Amino acid sequence: MLIIWVILATFLISFLLTGYMRHYALKKNIIDNPNERSSHTIPTPRGGGVSIVITFLLVLVGLMISHQLQLTTGLILVAAGLGVAVLGFLDDHGHINSMLRLAIHFLIAIGAVSFLGGFSDVTLFNGSLHLGWFANIIAILFLVWLLNLYNFMDGINGIASVEAITTLLSLAFIYLLLDTQLSSELLFIFAASVFGFVLWNFPKARIFMGDAGSGFLGLILGILALISLKTDPALFCAWLICLGVFIVDATFTLIRRVINGHKMYDAHRSHAYQYASRKYNSHTTVTIGVLLINLFWLLPIAYLASQKVLMPELLLFIAYIPLILIAVFFGAGKTENA
Repeated sequence: MLIIWVILATFLISFLLTGYMRHYALKKNIIDNPNERSSHTIPTPRGGGVSIVITFLLVLVGLMISHQLQLTTGLILVAAGLGVAVLGFLDDHGHINSMLRLAIHFLIAIGAVSFLGGFSDVTLFNGSLHLGWFANIIAILFLVWLLNLYNFMDGINGIASVEAITTLLSLAFIYLLLDTQLSSELLFIFAASVFGFVLWNFPKARIFMGDAGSGFLGLILGILALISLKTDPALFCAWLICLGVFIVDATFTLIRRVINGHKMYDAHRSHAYQYASRKYNSHTTVTIGVLLINLFWLLPIAYLASQKVLMPELLLFIAYIPLILIAVFFGAGKTENA
């Protein structure tokens, strides 16, 4: 019963904090003005994702103090999440050199992987592939990429929040059904902190998440996924499946742009979700589409992967096929106006 009150309190604090952040952003003129790379047309305050950061970190500290969360896990989430959030907050208020920002991302990811104990013992494909020490490099790259792709994909109303909420609730559902030692309660709490924000951001955006919020979401989701990898690679595959819309769109877009001669860090609006929002002239339609894909396609396959009905890596491939086709259909990564 207590956890229900914690979840409700988390939602309420996040909701109220987002309202305060909107007031703060308007007062300090922290406004996202539309430009040729934007998917919005109205000047809108940004930085609302700070409410997610503050709320979730406060709850984590409370859970650690009450011994309801393992100290090591809590400290990793707090330290890494706070580091990325502060970096994003500073970037929201000014500009941090992209290479310096990326270097700090790598340092945070290396620290997180190290304190998680490394992943040298991880095996894939039913134990037939042992990655050894190379798994640690993959884990670091995974965190850095998920952190950054979340920033790339946070471009229309509600999409980043909906992706996080559906992923967290899907995995919480799977954890409960499997009766795993991993905490479904932590996922529900995290989802509640995001839900408090999204009511200010969808269907009409009264405030944007900003780099502090999007980077925090990407990193924390990545760390939670890696924690599941320590327990069972099948659960990690379930995470990758549930995050499939963002992973496929961002990765496909980046690869296609690089092949077409663009620099990796050039600003653009050529993700599949951005082309789709312009095609249908609606952010809401695309965000709801992501919601439906997550719940009715990816969640069932993620559950089958967690149950090892088929080889989880095979189910991951099956889950991604339609997502790749969608990316191709909408022209993800194509040079704009080409």
